[in-house]
Amino acid sequence: MKKIANLLFEAKMLKEIPRSGYQFLGAGNESVAEHCFSVTFIAYVMSRMEPDVDAMRLISMCLIHDLPEARIGDLNTVNKKYLKSDESKALGDTIKGLAFGQNMTDLFKEFNDGSSLEAKLAHDADQLALILELKDLMDMGHKPPETWIGNVIDRIETETGQKIARAVMDTCRDEWWRDD
Repeated sequence: MKKIANLLFEAKMLKEIPRSGYQFLGAGNESVAEHCFSVTFIAYVMSRMEPDVDAMRLISMCLIHDLPEARIGDLNTVNKKYLKSDESKALGDTIKGLAFGQNMTDLFKEFNDGSSLEAKLAHDADQLALILELKDLMDMGHKPPETWIGNVIDRIETETGQKIARAVMDTCRDEWWRDD
């Protein structure tokens, strides 16, 4: 049980790690854990839209896709030009001795390979979470996200992801509660 407790404390650390790209936007902030929640919730919605997808695998993949960042931090695009992180090694150290560690490794590898429908949807969910954040900032009057959002939208691969991205772009951030 000590390994389980350590895993839970390590995953909890994601609440303390800020996503680093917001520094370049000059607005907004989010922890890696907050991002993972958004990605996982989007994946849940996608799994309802794609009845043939393995929902548990998709959602699990999204839950752990950034777990190595508890050890290596969140490297933004500029950081990655100069630093090389070994996410597989970080995950390997995290899951050492866990009975279900191989499952986590397989999910992480599948996500990074991007070959299955679940992995493609997971990647889209990751991008959609960023699109939501950027659109939120744009709706509040911040201009810098406008220069990013087109490139992020272009990374969406699946038809389901594209439909969601269009809907997000066509919807004001606070429309949900003004809709009464």
